[in-house]
Amino acid sequence: MLPLVSRAGDWFLRSGIQEPSGGVARYYRADLQRNNPISTEITGYTASTFAYLYSLTGDPRYLDRAQSTTRFLAATAWDAASCVLPFELHPPAFTYFFDCGIVVRGLLSVWRATGTPEFLAVAALLGDSMSRDFAAASAEYHPILTLPEKRPLPRDPARWSQSPGCYQLKAALAWWDLAGATGDDAFRRLYQTLVPAATQDAAAFLPGHPIRARVMDRLHAYLYFLEALLPCAAQPDCAALMCQGIARVAALLREIAPEFARSDVYAQLLRLRVLAAEIVPVDRAAGNHEAECLAAFQAESDDPRIDGGFHFGRAGGMFLPYINPVSTAFALQALALWNGATADPRQLI
Repeated sequence: MLPLVSRAGDWFLRSGIQEPSGGVARYYRADLQRNNPISTEITGYTASTFAYLYSLTGDPRYLDRAQSTTRFLAATAWDAASCVLPFELHPPAFTYFFDCGIVVRGLLSVWRATGTPEFLAVAALLGDSMSRDFAAASAEYHPILTLPEKRPLPRDPARWSQSPGCYQLKAALAWWDLAGATGDDAFRRLYQTLVPAATQDAAAFLPGHPIRARVMDRLHAYLYFLEALLPCAAQPDCAALMCQGIARVAALLREIAPEFARSDVYAQLLRLRVLAAEIVPVDRAAGNHEAECLAAFQAESDDPRIDGGFHFGRAGGMFLPYINPVSTAFALQALALWNGATADPRQLI
């Protein structure tokens, strides 16, 4: 395994970012020397990451951790009586459409590795609740609901994460995956119905903000949309969107990065180049540049809470003090794929 990927995997195992409950903190604050609170979304991403690392290495430690994260999600975070997965447990005040989709995919990743029926059963229940509780209008889903009422939170058009939009198609991949896992074609139709609405929103999503740092944030969200087109990438219109989108993201990333750069944007773009290789010709020079830039975000430290993890971002030439599990997950997968690991879209973290 690539040394950078091995070090990132070791960080997940020994940094303490996964707490004894099995839940995973949103990030580690290196300046304050403490974890942020546990997030169900981040725990879902980490479940997928451990399953991916197990598929790469066969190391049983990754499988054990995959199961502990998934048990936390299925037995502690998931409220079976109310069919609710809260954003955070203390307090359980909100639930996010996007986060629910990420958790479904984490549950399914570990189910594929273990065959544990409970993980598939909870994933299907959560996928069903996404379609029902968040429904707003035809092919539109509320991004956030308050709990316990399940009422839509007022939307903020200035913040993409508090508005419906193209990025939600990434969460809808949960339905696509559930269709394959359960044989229920209703889940597949939910994904397919959202594709035209997401595509329409994506047309005006970039740059989308006058502040360049905010444009970098929107690149992250737009790459979610491009990733989520993979199931329909053979269709000419989706293939064209992916080709144009990759080129546009790469150009904006290079333009803004000297001021502010996010490691996850480099990673999402790099792995998309690999996963879309049959549709979009791979620009090896650009990809090598992105891989080099991405690798520079990996932290080196005598502190095991930091060493091997990836910094979230860099501003003004300085790394921000957030050692981020999702940035680390995206980075290790992107670098593994770029260096020849098997590209299976179902394993997209």
